[in-house]
Amino acid sequence: MKQYLSSEDTICAIATAPGGALGIIRISGQETFRCLEKIFSPVREKNLANWRSHSILFGHIKNAQDEILDEVLVSIFRGPHSYTGEDSAEISCHGSSYILQQVLELLMQNGCRLAHPGEYTQRAFLNGRMDLSQAEAVADLIASSSAANHKIAMSQMRGDFSKELGHLRDQLLHITSLFELELDFSDHEELEFADRSELSHLTDQIITTLSKLVNSFHTGNSIKNGVPVAIIGPTNAGKSTLLNALLHEDRAIVSDIHGTTRDTIEDTITLGGILFRFIDTAGIRETSDQIESLGIERSFQMIDRADIVLLITSPDSQLSEAEKKQVYERCEGKTLILLHNKSDLTTLPEQEEKGMSIAAKTGKGIPELEEILISTMTQRIQENVVLITNARHWEALSRALESMQRVKEGLALNLSGDLVSQDLRETLFHIAEVTGGQITTDEVLGNIFKHFCVGK
Repeated sequence: MKQYLSSEDTICAIATAPGGALGIIRISGQETFRCLEKIFSPVREKNLANWRSHSILFGHIKNAQDEILDEVLVSIFRGPHSYTGEDSAEISCHGSSYILQQVLELLMQNGCRLAHPGEYTQRAFLNGRMDLSQAEAVADLIASSSAANHKIAMSQMRGDFSKELGHLRDQLLHITSLFELELDFSDHEELEFADRSELSHLTDQIITTLSKLVNSFHTGNSIKNGVPVAIIGPTNAGKSTLLNALLHEDRAIVSDIHGTTRDTIEDTITLGGILFRFIDTAGIRETSDQIESLGIERSFQMIDRADIVLLITSPDSQLSEAEKKQVYERCEGKTLILLHNKSDLTTLPEQEEKGMSIAAKTGKGIPELEEILISTMTQRIQENVVLITNARHWEALSRALESMQRVKEGLALNLSGDLVSQDLRETLFHIAEVTGGQITTDEVLGNIFKHFCVGK
């Protein structure tokens, strides 16, 4: 892995997807301009020293026989004012795969090597251009498939999450320094630099902030991967019809025969910039059919996995009281939306329970239901200043929270400052794991960046 982390080499890679009209090749490293000068002939500014940072030069890429390979634009970025913090350049060529490969070969013949996945962003981290949480947000930004996901990734990449952690770190360092000062003057028992009541109050504030960050992972992960919405109800209530109406396509088989859906059916759609993952489930009812029973058990499992549950019934298809109780118990802590389907069948008796009337078959009430789903998730997003979407961050901050809980207990028990300081240092360590301050092994960094695309 040491070769992977080496910043001595000058690297190059194609940074654009194949098949486009244009292709971009990125170069980064201390030999960037020397390599570029050997293959690039600008129309003006022949002298390398006059290539100003953040300027664009027009010229030709030429091979060893001085033959023109392509007309290109070259963007110049002198370190440390570049993405990687090093001397960098981007060659904008025509999108021909032949041209791009030929340019790469010319660069490698003149001292560059091919970049590893994520190596540009890795160098940005190692050169202090961004912390680790911002670097990981770059991958999330590239992979973002909805407006909400893009907004969260952009917020993290711009440092909002880092600022929140920086504020926590400053508070923790303040507490730690007071305890360390007490230890330095331990011979003078009458001196107490750390006001325990003040520290207890500050500890509570830190625990509250950490708890919000840890708890935000559930919402953040849902936004990132698609908010799971389980469609639950008795057989023949219109669950599959509702799924088709929400997806605006015939995704599930619809039939008047009870028990048609025997397994879960999932599909996604973006509503209001938020990705939702709808899950159609087997109808809940008493049955002796072994296969259908397995499907019904999966229906209840889907409730456990869902953030939002759509409980759909109709005048001619209801749950028993025992079944309702079982569903409601599983929905505790989740958003439960009651839907009364087939509201266009006015000859059937009216529903007694409160809920929303829809007619999935004709589309009545579907736009209103979509607005409810959007507003539900929008409110959750707005409730969190920062949303955690990365499992590694969640694990590190969960451990930090556990350490701060021990600090609180230590203050309550009036433990000595050296014991409390140990837990404070552990908290600082776990927070630094998120930003990269405590990431020192090549293996850990390699695991983080290997999932990036080549060229980024």
